[in-house]
Amino acid sequence: MKEVRTIPVPDGEDGVRLDRWFRRRWPHLSQGQLQKLFRSGQVRVDGARAKADLRLAAGAVVRVPPLPDAPASDERERGIDPREAAFAKSLVLYEDDEVLALNKPSGLAVQGGTKTLRHVDGLLSAWGEGLERPRLVHRLDRDTSGVLVLGKTPAAAAKLAGAFAHRKAQKTYWAIVAGFPKPGDGVIELPLVKRGIGDREMMTPAEPKDPRGEPARTDFVTIARAGPRAAWMALRPHTGRTHQLRAHMKAMGHPIVGDPKYGDETSAALSEGLKLQLHARRLTLPHPSRGILTLEAPVSAEMRAGFQRFGFDEHEAEADPFASGRRRS
Repeated sequence: MKEVRTIPVPDGEDGVRLDRWFRRRWPHLSQGQLQKLFRSGQVRVDGARAKADLRLAAGAVVRVPPLPDAPASDERERGIDPREAAFAKSLVLYEDDEVLALNKPSGLAVQGGTKTLRHVDGLLSAWGEGLERPRLVHRLDRDTSGVLVLGKTPAAAAKLAGAFAHRKAQKTYWAIVAGFPKPGDGVIELPLVKRGIGDREMMTPAEPKDPRGEPARTDFVTIARAGPRAAWMALRPHTGRTHQLRAHMKAMGHPIVGDPKYGDETSAALSEGLKLQLHARRLTLPHPSRGILTLEAPVSAEMRAGFQRFGFDEHEAEADPFASGRRRS
């Protein structure tokens, strides 16, 4: 791009960092190239010099200087491997021009890290780069399967993220837990705090006066039980704390089967050969532009193995186990 351009910031990108705004549009620019543009004052917002970490306001006007051209396709990596792209597309539960919903498999991280090279965020190149690339609006644990929603445009992503932030997204998880909770339904409101335990960090119940404690609330309903050994439960978090469901069920004395981090001796005895028995089954939230969207993920292979072990039938569950009021099993 050899000319200077002025581009207004759309409503859907209100609050986005300036450097991220650039990367969405010109993903071929390196961090060094961007920093040089900002340091030299070539990038301006509403006429003023701007730094990379500036948070843009909707309606602001960004001055974009001449930019280096993207390398020719035969001079750069061609992006995602075709097999990985096909895998990513196979995960699609729902897609329209604004929303993408995936059935995230157990074991696949949502985002990368030092030792995590394969993740959902990397697979999103299957839909394109820059403004065409879908955007994450919430998270699931690596070993939790089920519904994961993304925005396909900046505006859609902002509205979807807002639905989660303002608790307009209704999430229903399925879990198999050790033992049989009594009562079989109810609400657990227990603040959580992150603590270092041994060589790892865990979410644990906060002491009453601990200022680090984050409020956390989970509704629960028992769908079925396998005698006193295990129960199949529906869990509905009203807050989005890290490992909230896993920590809450452990605090109740009924850890989720297959959970190596929050399990105990009882759940370990039930977990042999099983992965984490936690599945994001259903998600209902406002569509960015029209009505209400209800998404449902089929039972994962990992959880199906748990159902088979304990004799549960997925067809026994109501679409929304909380709809008819809580019941005691």
